[in-house]
Amino acid sequence: MTRKTASSDWVQHAAQPGRIERIEAYFGGHGYSPHRHDTYAIGFTLAGVQSFKYRRAQRHSLPGTVMVLHPDELHDGEAGTAAGFHYRMAYIEPSLIQQILGGRPLPFIEGGLSADSRIQAALTPLLQGIATRIDLMEEDDALHDLAHALLGAAGERPIRRRPDFVALERARAHIHDSLDSAITIDALAESSGLDRWQLSRDFRALYGTSPYRYLTMRRLDVVRRLMLAGQSINQSALMAGFFDQSHMARHFISTYGAPPAQWLKRMRISP
Repeated sequence: MTRKTASSDWVQHAAQPGRIERIEAYFGGHGYSPHRHDTYAIGFTLAGVQSFKYRRAQRHSLPGTVMVLHPDELHDGEAGTAAGFHYRMAYIEPSLIQQILGGRPLPFIEGGLSADSRIQAALTPLLQGIATRIDLMEEDDALHDLAHALLGAAGERPIRRRPDFVALERARAHIHDSLDSAITIDALAESSGLDRWQLSRDFRALYGTSPYRYLTMRRLDVVRRLMLAGQSINQSALMAGFFDQSHMARHFISTYGAPPAQWLKRMRISP
């Protein structure tokens, strides 16, 4: 069998639109520069060794082990051997987990790797082949099982006060309704009914990132959709609410580990 090389790197997205972004990918060497996103990145390696730096240590994912990367945690990705690595990953918004957990702090899996059978079982329906369509009720069931599996594996962290989930959902809705406008922390505080510091603390606890990072990520979602639809990088940046292309590109690289043009090229390559 011919060994794949870095020139044959590819990333495929699930064709079925849904609440969960699912990918399958292969990299022969370097995959991603250090970056962080505001979703859980949960998946497994199908073949090879997937190596990544995570929370100040080098980790190695082998077939049979689940990766659970917490929102906003810096990480990279590369092949651990000359054979490259093949994997599937689901990017799950913390808000989907919060709809199930109802305001508990997000579960955190220490080290980013888990052999917990509950997580593996819950993840299996979500990470079927990229071409496989997932029924919405099947997705709901899998998300429910996954949220509770993560909570069981991580254990609940002690908290002095449970955040106001309803108030924070009002702030999150305000962000989604105002992506193309200037948004201030005071406007978010007013929409939620919380003071600005309580809003910032509790938003991080429930959604794993700050309100500003959450806003930036939603604008980057718009950029990706526009670029894939054929808009230029510059026009996509402006339409999504960024000052200019360079402003957007800085955030894009820190989030996806590659410049916009390189990311777009990967998305258009099939294995």
